[in-house]
Amino acid sequence: MVVKRVRTRFAPSPTGYLHVGGLRTALYNYLFAKKMDGDFIIRIEDTDQTRKVEGAEKNLIRMLEWAGIIADESPERGGNFGPYVQSERLDIYKSYCDQLLEDNHAYYCFATSEELEENRQLQLKQGLQPKYNRKWLPEELGGSVPASEIRKKLDAGDPYVIRMKVPDYVSVWFEDIIRGPIEFDSATIDDQVLMKSDGFPTYHFASVIDDHLMEFTHIIRGEEWLPSMPKHLLLYEFFGWEPPKVAHLPLLLNPDRSKLSKRQGDVAVEDYVRKGYSSDAIINFVAMLGWNEGEGSEQEVYSMQDLIEKFSLERVGKAGAVFNVDKLNWLEKQYIKQRPAEKILGVIKPILAAELEQRVSLMPLEVITGDEYLKKVIELMRERVGFEHEFVTFSPYFFFEPDSYDEEAVKKRWTADTNELLREFTDILYALESFSAENIEVKLKEFVAPKGLKAAALIHPLRILASGVSFGPSLYHMLEVLGKETVLRRILKGIELITFSELPLE
Repeated sequence: MVVKRVRTRFAPSPTGYLHVGGLRTALYNYLFAKKMDGDFIIRIEDTDQTRKVEGAEKNLIRMLEWAGIIADESPERGGNFGPYVQSERLDIYKSYCDQLLEDNHAYYCFATSEELEENRQLQLKQGLQPKYNRKWLPEELGGSVPASEIRKKLDAGDPYVIRMKVPDYVSVWFEDIIRGPIEFDSATIDDQVLMKSDGFPTYHFASVIDDHLMEFTHIIRGEEWLPSMPKHLLLYEFFGWEPPKVAHLPLLLNPDRSKLSKRQGDVAVEDYVRKGYSSDAIINFVAMLGWNEGEGSEQEVYSMQDLIEKFSLERVGKAGAVFNVDKLNWLEKQYIKQRPAEKILGVIKPILAAELEQRVSLMPLEVITGDEYLKKVIELMRERVGFEHEFVTFSPYFFFEPDSYDEEAVKKRWTADTNELLREFTDILYALESFSAENIEVKLKEFVAPKGLKAAALIHPLRILASGVSFGPSLYHMLEVLGKETVLRRILKGIELITFSELPLE
């Protein structure tokens, strides 16, 4: 027996943003193909021209590449193709549709949209599942319309669609990799439209033709496509083709277990990119929306290579997967903790540059924009930030003077003696030859002990004056990173602005 090389595909419609569910579908197809040493292909399904959005195709590809999902036959992989585009393959679909007409598996339908809607409403009132009533089914297929009438309509140029003739009283069965055996009765299957009046094929028809011609061995897609399977399988049967293996992924759910929708939160991958999530965290998170490694595994952080090695469709569940943003946030933090500082620099430098265009820094620009200084900030703040941009936005005091002070913290931490203590300690800091965290800590404790004070009497005021806020990393290490000149300047400025009886100036 000849074993085919595994080939999978992601086939989005260019109708807007990349949905997180679409990213998961693309990822699972990619992981499965790479695990099996196969090929992953992208195909743009743009046969519904009324819904096509300008620029959507490029955006889809851009977001997939951002996530590290790149098609094997694309130029980025050394291939000769961009994504396959269905609107460029119309002649192919027409030839196969002509074949179905010739073999009596399809027929012309001249029903108007008004007639179709009237029939639909009537069936709904009767409690029936809406289906085409086969008004234009020709005599040779068991209908009542003579061939001469159909020819007359065609010669007159009347608009038409081409429908598939679903066989009566047959059972359509297939084995789903995730869900097991599934069976449909043909009585529930509509005579679907294959070719529309504009000459474009429907999704169902074009998808089957392309999946066969492009030799895909596995179709991995969302659960919402499950009802379409019998239509697709009938087409495979009409053409005498072997259908690919199929897996239908579980739905993505909101925390209340309703279907994931924009009404309850962000669903576009672009939304999460704008918020600062990394591709590492997004891919890790999306991979686990329905898949798990199995019992005995406690691993939660996976690289793309880890996922390729461990992914299997057999470990994808049937039940809906809850989209838990808290888990995504946790994953982002884990990646920030382990990501090399050199990689983080590439993200925060442009953010800092943009901030410097809007604000003036009193610190030497060559220092605060240099790799050495930024790496110190990164190592000090790793445990405290949730996103890479927060190395700048969450702790701006590493780059800019505080423009206000935490009023509640000042009320709580200042006493009548605080400013005088700060002045005295400033002289000690000024005399330090090595402005290190260890030396600052030693000198602070030596300073407060004879006075019968706890270290907190100075730690909190120093933090507020140096940063403007009452929270942050280790005070001593923060002061070391800021440097002697900046720390002394900020303390002296704060003493002038804050008195025991007066809140800081804004």
